[in-house]
Amino acid sequence: MDFANDLLLVPLLSGPIFILSGVILNLFPPKKINSFYGYRTINSMKSKERWDYAQKVSGFELIKLGGILTLLSFIGLFINFSEKTETLIGLGLIIIVIIILFIRIESAINKKFNNPKK
Repeated sequence: MDFANDLLLVPLLSGPIFILSGVILNLFPPKKINSFYGYRTINSMKSKERWDYAQKVSGFELIKLGGILTLLSFIGLFINFSEKTETLIGLGLIIIVIIILFIRIESAINKKFNNPKK
């Protein structure tokens, strides 16, 4: 087992950062719509109600996807590639998780606020 490969280290270090960000966002959500702190997209900043919902959803998604990213990092213990390939796969996992994060949060916002209540 090789503990010094990027397929292990890149996601293993990034996953806990995602988790910590989610915990901080859940414990200290931004009270006002701002351009500095929180989940900031055009969709989430349309109203205070959307903003508050986006902060709650994004905190939980960050924790969940950070955990998945951390678990995926252990693939690097069992699979060895060239250093460049390991780096690309590690970074690719982070990019995929970020894309999934945005899709899941934006979908949740749209589902809650764009469907007329019956």
